[in-house]
Amino acid sequence: MRKIDRQTIELAANGDVSAFEDIYRAFSSAVYTIAIGITRDRGDAEEAAQDVFLKVHRNLKSFRFGSSLGTWIYKITVNAAVNVYRRRRRNKILETVDSGSIENTIADTGDFPGDTYDKRLAVERAGKILDKLSPEHRSCVILREIEGLDYKDMANVLGVPLGTVRSRLKRAREAMAALAAKEGINHEL
Repeated sequence: MRKIDRQTIELAANGDVSAFEDIYRAFSSAVYTIAIGITRDRGDAEEAAQDVFLKVHRNLKSFRFGSSLGTWIYKITVNAAVNVYRRRRRNKILETVDSGSIENTIADTGDFPGDTYDKRLAVERAGKILDKLSPEHRSCVILREIEGLDYKDMANVLGVPLGTVRSRLKRAREAMAALAAKEGINHEL
């Protein structure tokens, strides 16, 4: 992710397509990474990412430069991904009730060309553990461990106090460790 200057943001806010494409290119990978980390589903992550850039496009004029553009976009991303995740979960529950059966779905972790089997297995296991976390805890792990945000930026993105970020991340890590121990995973995470 690269920095976007104020002029580019202002141009994009005023309808400059090229400037908006610069913003999209700068943030699309991070937005998708966060979304897939939260939703654990490629289709849902793509839907959330599309929602994010539609919201960014519609609301860029309201961006006030009180925080970085990245923080603002991350906040939109977390909210969009959590909303898609909850909507999908609610729909699956309704489908399960309607059909009278329970279906287990496992997120597609994708192909890892050139990676070893052990690494693929570790990623799959980590993904399964992330699946079991709440969206709030999963968001914290993704923002900190994958996106590398500091606690202050995480608090801005999540819209919660700094202490809440610390406690959520601590609880998420404890839950992951407990789940890993239960599954017999130790060093892979």
